[in-house]
Amino acid sequence: MTFPSSETNPKTTTPGIDGITIDCVIFGFNKANLEVLLVQHAEGESKGKWGLLGGYMKREESADDAAHRIVYELTSLDNIYLEQLKAFTNPARVPERRVVTLGYYTLVNREDYNIKASLSVIEAKWYKINAIPDLIFDHNEILNFSLMQLRNRVRQAPIGFNLLPEKFTLLQLMHLYEEILGIELDKSNFRRKILHMKLLVELDEKQKAVSHRAAKLYKFDADTYKKLTEKGFNFEF
Repeated sequence: MTFPSSETNPKTTTPGIDGITIDCVIFGFNKANLEVLLVQHAEGESKGKWGLLGGYMKREESADDAAHRIVYELTSLDNIYLEQLKAFTNPARVPERRVVTLGYYTLVNREDYNIKASLSVIEAKWYKINAIPDLIFDHNEILNFSLMQLRNRVRQAPIGFNLLPEKFTLLQLMHLYEEILGIELDKSNFRRKILHMKLLVELDEKQKAVSHRAAKLYKFDADTYKKLTEKGFNFEF
């Protein structure tokens, strides 16, 4: 079972193309930092190098089905938000081979993350978005494109909640948007705007076991979340 970009072991599927692969950018949020899950390859010409999670699209699969399978095989996460970016088709993206890849990105809650062992993966590790190493092939380009897409999408739909635990504080939510957008937000303005959207449910609970004053906890309203995700919104700050 191969998880990381199988571009290293192509199998001809289309005339003139050695293979069609899927590469997935997996975003996570760790308290105050936006992170990306990278894998270190255990085989092939990219052995020992870091890259995105990926694999070949099987003949009987659609691209979406392949992306969901690849993510599930490593993380055990199913029924998650997963969006296709575009096809990356630079003829020189893989040395001496013609491999086209379809980029995807997903947002996962770190608390649900549970890696499975794989013979083709030495290690899987979360990297802060501002500390990404040089990746194999064009994976840095795919990652940068996905971050740009994510920044656009969080202004149109509340997809960022997929990165948070079920219960969270307004400050955690604000830090999440600051990390994604790469900007500093005004606390009072953010609070006013997010509460005005009626997207959150205020809970009769506060943080526990914290050294500072415990903040009130919230969760998102599932019905409002679904409506806003379907019709979109303008979440400008």
